[in-house]
Amino acid sequence: MSTNKIVITGGPGTGKSTLINALIQQGHICLEEISRQVTLDAKKDGVDQLFLTNPLLFSERLLQGRQQQFLEADLYKNQTVFFDRGVHDVLAYMDFIGDTYPENFVQTCKKAVYNLVFILKPWEAIYTSDNERYETFDQAQQIHDHLVNTYKSFNYKLIDVPFGTVKERTDFILNTVNM
Repeated sequence: MSTNKIVITGGPGTGKSTLINALIQQGHICLEEISRQVTLDAKKDGVDQLFLTNPLLFSERLLQGRQQQFLEADLYKNQTVFFDRGVHDVLAYMDFIGDTYPENFVQTCKKAVYNLVFILKPWEAIYTSDNERYETFDQAQQIHDHLVNTYKSFNYKLIDVPFGTVKERTDFILNTVNM
């Protein structure tokens, strides 16, 4: 048996990282979102918002990092690994801003096959922006639509996580995965 790779995705501010942190606290193996780290690394190099100033470079770094996470997950033989976003999210964001990307982005996504993909819908009641999250709630809804379209274009059946408390949402995910 191989690693059971589970993506938790959704637009910005939908509660993904909160759910990942709750799963970590329960002892589950989780690979956390890396886009904030890519952004912070760029700030150290004097670029305030790399995604806004050079979206292709940002996306290349993000794709490499997420591809590395995907490969690292194989170290957890016969276990379930949760990802805070998958490699496919990179394409969705590039489509959202209307930018083009090289074919190797698509090929990377074809090679990264996840067992399940959970998606969190935009939820205005919990949405907040901060220094790394610059999108408006309307933009978060548009990103959600691009995520849905991207994952579906790679033949994923997305599982909608219902609104609720962190416990209710993590329980939903764990019950669906049969853990």
